Amino acid sequence: MTGSVPLASQRRELILDIVRREGAVRVAALVEQLGVSDMTVRRDLDVLARAGSVEKVHGGAVRTSTTTADEPLFETKSGLQSTAKAAVAKAAADLVKPGGVVAISGGTTAFAVAQRLKDVPGLTVVTNSLPVAELLRPSGSATGPAGPTLLVTGGSPTKSASLVGPLADQAIRSLQVDLLIVGAHGVSERAGVTTPNLAEAETNRALISAARQLAVVADHSKWGIVGLSRFAELSEIDYFVSDDGLGSQARTVLGEHVGQLILADSRGA
Repeated sequence: MTGSVPLASQRRELILDIVRREGAVRVAALVEQLGVSDMTVRRDLDVLARAGSVEKVHGGAVRTSTTTADEPLFETKSGLQSTAKAAVAKAAADLVKPGGVVAISGGTTAFAVAQRLKDVPGLTVVTNSLPVAELLRPSGSATGPAGPTLLVTGGSPTKSASLVGPLADQAIRSLQVDLLIVGAHGVSERAGVTTPNLAEAETNRALISAARQLAVVADHSKWGIVGLSRFAELSEIDYFVSDDGLGSQARTVLGEHVGQLILADSRGA
């Protein structure tokens, strides 16, 4: 870092930003980047660790990986990372072919993809998302475009407006789809793709079983987050679509495990 040495509060904000983006940071790298001593960096990491913001490891620190069981409302999530989600949605929509059958799960990023599919010719959409169903339902207009053929799974709604449970799972297991576009509460190397809702995880697994290919859509902020229940291993993913804010450590891990890593340019969203 050039210029004046940052104050303690500024240093710690910079360290947190690096850990959030990269998942981990080394003391030696921070010494060079911040222009301060080894002991100063270690004291900063001690303060952040005591606050629960990072977890100290030998030679540096990593992002905390607290497992979450809390499920945010769909409306709450809609306003988060909107630029990154738009970029991810644009890239994921390019995977959908005219005349195909695509399944779209619950979640705000998957919904953003659905918004870009209304004019894909001959498309059939299977969904367990109430917002996606409302978005794509026939308008009743005789003069407007017909839009995709819509199949809604049924089931019981969650806080995130997804239909889940035995009715949804039974309906899904009778189907075959070309591509599943599924959102995620969190993604990590250890836990894979996760959600806080056990029933939603089971319904997502049914969707995965019905799909020929799996595309996970998740902006960079989802990396390192761990929900209560895993529904997919990284090795099961054909396409992982994220944005260019994804850190280098996440890019390396995903590049080694998924079929294809697609990083959307958030500046062009």
